[in-house]
Amino acid sequence: MSNKLTIGMFGFGVVGQGLYDIIKTKNLNLEIKKFVIKNADKKRTLPADLFSTDAETILADPEINTVVELIDDAEAAYKLTVRALKSGKNVVSANKKMIASHLEELVDIQHEYGTSLLYEGAVCGSIPIIRNLEEYYDNELLHSVSGIFNGSSNYILSKVFNENQQYADALKKAQELGFAETDPTLDVGGYDPKFKVCIVASHAYGIYVKPNDVFNIGIDKLGQQDIRFAKEKNLKIKLIPTAKEIDGNKVVLYVLPRLVGKESMLYNVENENNGVLVKAAFADEQFFYGKGAGGHPTGSAVLSDIAALRYGYRYEYKKHLESSALNYSQDYLLKVYLRYTDDQLIEKLNFSEITERYYAADFKYVIGHINLQQIAAHKADLDQEGNFIAEIA
Repeated sequence: MSNKLTIGMFGFGVVGQGLYDIIKTKNLNLEIKKFVIKNADKKRTLPADLFSTDAETILADPEINTVVELIDDAEAAYKLTVRALKSGKNVVSANKKMIASHLEELVDIQHEYGTSLLYEGAVCGSIPIIRNLEEYYDNELLHSVSGIFNGSSNYILSKVFNENQQYADALKKAQELGFAETDPTLDVGGYDPKFKVCIVASHAYGIYVKPNDVFNIGIDKLGQQDIRFAKEKNLKIKLIPTAKEIDGNKVVLYVLPRLVGKESMLYNVENENNGVLVKAAFADEQFFYGKGAGGHPTGSAVLSDIAALRYGYRYEYKKHLESSALNYSQDYLLKVYLRYTDDQLIEKLNFSEITERYYAADFKYVIGHINLQQIAAHKADLDQEGNFIAEIA
């Protein structure tokens, strides 16, 4: 039998509204008792007595047994989540930065207090990748999990490659549609997919990796020369986070633009859609595709977690019980394309091999092999204007 859920929700933005739209069409043995919001003056579509600006109306209410956390502020979300879990309330969250930054502690709290934190909506919108890693792949050896985890950057790249839009124009349109924030750094700088790949790695490999320890480069330095180079070779550029097991005892994580060809299933993942590739020892290669942004797609993932709580579902983190042989590493050789302006950067990066080199008045690039440790050590240099790096699969 399902348990009755009495819900308190923090936040009523795009995802909160999308979730409510879905819930009101269903008969799910649950009730939303209170919404806590930041701006009391903003007009809402629901009766005013459902809203409050006081967190205690949810956290101190013994009738509320489930907290849904859908706010932007990661540290505020963390404090609310910890308080709720410790007071016996289960929590559903879509805050990828909060979860990635504090996951090990949040797992310990769940075990200590017997509560459950679910967060399918934090990774890849409507794609149920966390539940699949937890349940379907729980006894599977995974070679890698990678893909397109960020709808905003993918929308921009789609417009650039398919419609010949300028990067700045595509970014502006993404912001107008609500796919990208006013400050788009989290998306186009590769931080959002970095948070997500840290969460994925925990469920895929049983390791906790702090986001600050993971290398990320985004698409914000993408130039017309890079687009022309890719098109001449019938390739597209996608922003791809990767979690990969190597040598039987190490896991590497990184976020890099990647040049992909038509043979890749990621080649035709366009606009705000996401795609996740899972390569496994026994199941071989599998591909998950779906909406990665928007109120209703993400709301559907949040609702899936809420519905699962009615039956006492919780993540078991099974891979952590057998992860003693796996360690996080950045010792991994990559093949990359690098556009640069200063020749000294090539000397600094210490390529192990350069297979192609091109000079022109307005365009210089090299293709070669380089260790991820070297790239990470010179992130500040690579972030300078005039430089753009992408992995070659």
